[in-house]
Amino acid sequence: MKLSILDQSPISFNQTAKEALNESMELAKLGESLGYTRYWITEHHDLAGLASSAPEVMLAYIGANTNTIRIGSGAVLLPHYKPFKVAEVYNTLATLFPDRVDVGLGRAPGGSAEATNALSDNFLQNVYKMPSLVKEFLHFLNGDFPNDHEFSKVSAAPVPDVLPAPWLLGTGKKSALLAAQNGLSYAFGQFMSEVDGAAIIQAYLDAFKPGKQGQKPEVIVTVSVICAETTEKANEVANSALVWSIQKAKGEGKEGVPSIKDAQQYILNNVEKETLENMKKKFIIGSPTDVKKKLMEMQAYYKATEIMLNTITYSAKDRFNSYRLIAAAML
Repeated sequence: MKLSILDQSPISFNQTAKEALNESMELAKLGESLGYTRYWITEHHDLAGLASSAPEVMLAYIGANTNTIRIGSGAVLLPHYKPFKVAEVYNTLATLFPDRVDVGLGRAPGGSAEATNALSDNFLQNVYKMPSLVKEFLHFLNGDFPNDHEFSKVSAAPVPDVLPAPWLLGTGKKSALLAAQNGLSYAFGQFMSEVDGAAIIQAYLDAFKPGKQGQKPEVIVTVSVICAETTEKANEVANSALVWSIQKAKGEGKEGVPSIKDAQQYILNNVEKETLENMKKKFIIGSPTDVKKKLMEMQAYYKATEIMLNTITYSAKDRFNSYRLIAAAML
């Protein structure tokens, strides 16, 4: 099974953003050494506790400090940007790091309404235009606008020897069908979705139309995973991320991921306790044996070609250890 990493560059309590971003680089290096297929970093804007507002900057840094692992965005939030600029950026990365760059496209705002308005004009209108934005981006990437098109003579330079590999990311049927119609690989964010992902992925597979290069359908499923030597330890470590999610929903948690001790001491009411238990059902938490079993079951259920792991812990030591243990059990 192919395993990969999705990193949100979480900032822990008493940690600086610089430290969090350096940990992201170290995580990519670790993933490469352990045999993970790819490292993707997310795009978020003005969200307390996450340092990943400029993935294209981090990918240049990470690419320069790694050699073989594929690097990419998870995702470029396309409605914020002109497709031409996105193609230029990722062509530049693919020129610097040949045959290693993915460009994942998404339609989410990635932050609050205020942050969205500060970042771009007409975001909602551009969300409705997502199908045409994707097509325009692909034309810039492939350099194949019709001769009578206004952009037929515009090149998204530098043009690399091997183009970035485009992916479409999403959590619903609309994104899955858009990927299928354009012959794109599809990444389903199970860790963010409340719907039946298996049905969405099947819709993608059924509707898939190969692109000009005759691509075959590829499916990544992204899941929140925390692994430790024992299930008891894994649950202890996972509690920090779970409590942090509840804190953020209440407008708290702006100081970052709480420590294991602080998470244990955080008082939850009965509704919040139920919320936490429901959140745990979407996580995979356990020992290496347990995690391996659940990931294998997930791959079969979703018909995924690859599983991407998102792991948030208070300490980098626990986060890196989780990826090490899973790699030792599965790669």
